[in-house]
Amino acid sequence: MTGEDKLKAFEARIGHKFRTPALLERAVVHSSKKSVDRENNQQLEFLGDRVLGLIIAEALLEVDPDVAVGDLAPRYNSLIRNKMCAEIARSINLGEILSLGRTEMLSGGRRKDALLGDALEAVIAAIYHDAGLNKVRKVVRHLWGERIRDVAIDARDSKSLLQQWAQARSMMPPSYTVISQEGPDHAPTFSVFVNLQDGQSAQAKASSKRQAEQAAAELLMSTLVDKSA
Repeated sequence: MTGEDKLKAFEARIGHKFRTPALLERAVVHSSKKSVDRENNQQLEFLGDRVLGLIIAEALLEVDPDVAVGDLAPRYNSLIRNKMCAEIARSINLGEILSLGRTEMLSGGRRKDALLGDALEAVIAAIYHDAGLNKVRKVVRHLWGERIRDVAIDARDSKSLLQQWAQARSMMPPSYTVISQEGPDHAPTFSVFVNLQDGQSAQAKASSKRQAEQAAAELLMSTLVDKSA
């Protein structure tokens, strides 16, 4: 499949055919790709972040018009964070059409959350430029789907929740320890152990130390919730 064919297939996946294809082409060019005749997607990513924020804020108020601001903020943050954008980018195979520099490509750039999330925001801005707010709103609402309605009332990250749980019980903050790091440098796997002052603990693996810590905290929180149920 040629590069042009891949872009057309991507348009079908997101439900928007670009009137100005150059916008999509620019949206998928990472800054690591050095070219004198092609701009990268950094400015589009900056705009797309703001467009996405507006659309998600509107959607949250639509599905729950009586929500308190204190509950709205964590829901909003959960839906626009880079990890969520990367998850959605994977669901539409955005990595397949990214244009990366050699070093970034060899280091697994097509799978990295940061690159995928930023590229999705750039695509959102490209659609906004190409067809306006109403169209990009439809695309975003489709891609995020039931995540908007189903997002937890308290969507703070797991590490923060676990720390607050411990503090509420007069414990020391949770302790995180990297047990091991496996795999090649460009695709490592970290194993992290988290334990509380009272001895309760959990262990999880992920492709970065931060993600492994979050996964371990989430696992331990789920155990704590089950015990209190």
